[in-house]
Amino acid sequence: QVQLVESGGGLVQTGGSLRLSCAASGPTGSFYTMGWFRQAPGKERDFVAAISWRSSITYYADSVKGRFAISRDNAENTVYLQILDLKPEDTAVYYCAFSNAGSGRRTYMSQYDFWGQGTQVIVSS
Repeated sequence: QVQLVESGGGLVQTGGSLRLSCAASGPTGSFYTMGWFRQAPGKERDFVAAISWRSSITYYADSVKGRFAISRDNAENTVYLQILDLKPEDTAVYYCAFSNAGSGRRTYMSQYDFWGQGTQVIVSS
């Protein structure tokens, strides 16, 4: 069982920035994908970004390209989501996810095997 623990959320003003972290522990292996999703109040959980651990290929939702950046630290088994120029519409619970598959574009919840508890991001206008 892979465990995921997110951190870094909080209350920020419009235009601010945040870096979310997600530390993975357990039997991750070396060929997997980690992603970020977010769920705004009253809405479905949507894909944000993903990174293939071995190749470092990244994928982004069109709505966040240019402001969000996903990266990883191999040694710490941690994935990061840097968010710039935060907007009120970025307000959501951000979830980290782990997929045992290490290649291919993984943008659907069903493609992930483990989930974190989420970290809340609130952007004030």
